[in-house]
Amino acid sequence: MPIYEYRCDACGKEHEALQKVNDEPLKVCPHCNEPALKKQISAAGFRLKGSGWYETDFKSGSKKNIAGEKKSDSAKSSSCCSGGGCSSH
Repeated sequence: MPIYEYRCDACGKEHEALQKVNDEPLKVCPHCNEPALKKQISAAGFRLKGSGWYETDFKSGSKKNIAGEKKSDSAKSSSCCSGGGCSSH
């Protein structure tokens, strides 16, 4: 869900709001209650919520494996092609 930036023409305060893309822009300033909020043009930020793909995609090294699962060296060497000369492929 995008985070939009607003600025109030009445009091000059800036405000961020978490809104759906299709939501109407906010108009009333939460600081001074004047209907003078203007949506700012900026790079939209967003918040990823819940579990999903992003939990591991931007991690590196040992941090990427959050489940604690590790492949052993014996599992790697037990493939049919590891000894060379495999004709099954």
